[in-house]
Amino acid sequence: MPRERGQKVVASNRKARHDYHIDDVYEAGMVLTGPEVKSLRAGRASLIDGYATIEHGEAWLENVHIPEYTQATWNNKPSRRRRKLLLNASEIYKLAGKIKESGYTLIPLSLYFKDGRAKVEIALARGKKEYDKRQTLREQQDKREADRAMSSKGKDW
Repeated sequence: MPRERGQKVVASNRKARHDYHIDDVYEAGMVLTGPEVKSLRAGRASLIDGYATIEHGEAWLENVHIPEYTQATWNNKPSRRRRKLLLNASEIYKLAGKIKESGYTLIPLSLYFKDGRAKVEIALARGKKEYDKRQTLREQQDKREADRAMSSKGKDW
């Protein structure tokens, strides 16, 4: 049987880019059990309310919902348990230093399979204020209107 190739997205946190300013993005592996991997392969996961922490030189993914695999029996784990993230020590120390600064947090952006291995994309982010969110929406609407005007201009000819 050939190995899997490419990238298959399981879950993405679309609201993260609306609520946070993304500074850096890191790719991390995860320590999972067999039923959790099967549940992810079925496309069942939620990153809403998920975040990452760093404790004692280890990175942990918390509050990410990976539901129980229905065909598994005794070795199912709780769906919102802490999962260890696999990052280089230098990345962990860099993130730990940034998180100690006020306003920074680690949030998951997407959960995917890359060449058959489960990966999570985490971002070092700062929370947006309400007026920042409104400004972002206004810029998106202005860009959309400009694109419409440009496309309709070409149709008049």
